[in-house]
Amino acid sequence: MVSYRILLVASISALAAGATAAQAPAKQASQPALTALDYIEIEQLTRKYAWAIDTCSNDGFDYADLYTPDGAFIDGQTGRRYQGREQLAEAAGGNGRGCPFPKMPLSHLILNLIIEPTADGAIGKSYLIYPGRNGQYADEKHHGHDGGYQDIFVRTTDGWRFKERVHVHPPQIPGEYKGVPNDQLGAAGAAAVPPAGR
Repeated sequence: MVSYRILLVASISALAAGATAAQAPAKQASQPALTALDYIEIEQLTRKYAWAIDTCSNDGFDYADLYTPDGAFIDGQTGRRYQGREQLAEAAGGNGRGCPFPKMPLSHLILNLIIEPTADGAIGKSYLIYPGRNGQYADEKHHGHDGGYQDIFVRTTDGWRFKERVHVHPPQIPGEYKGVPNDQLGAAGAAAVPPAGR
């Protein structure tokens, strides 16, 4: 009788463990996942961004090629949108604009990147720092911490690319930008935005 009970308990335990194991992969399969290589490639994309905009390489088109063909860069201060390869090269100072950025004491440091998987790829948020060069700065605006970036990344046949990158300016916070640029924030909207020191 005792051995029957032991066998019954062991059988029920084995069935329960098997059912749990069978359910776990189905649950994990429904959640989007990124591989370690995906994270590395997305981080590399953001590093290439800083180099491409700071050097205006290939007249700004190396910067433009970091985006999907319909990708966009949005200035979160004004709401100005640069979309498509020609406009994106212009956003980097190229495509006939003379590449002014490499001539200025201006460089981009993109720090504390957080990457989260989505059904379509990934989203990201990071800080933007303008460290200057040799103690000189382009101007007061481009001096130190200036908000950050809010990104939508997608995997393409050419690797990971920006679908959208927003430069989020204080007092708004990367990852919480809702599409209303600072210039359009009214008194009520500005009060609803947390202070930059958060």
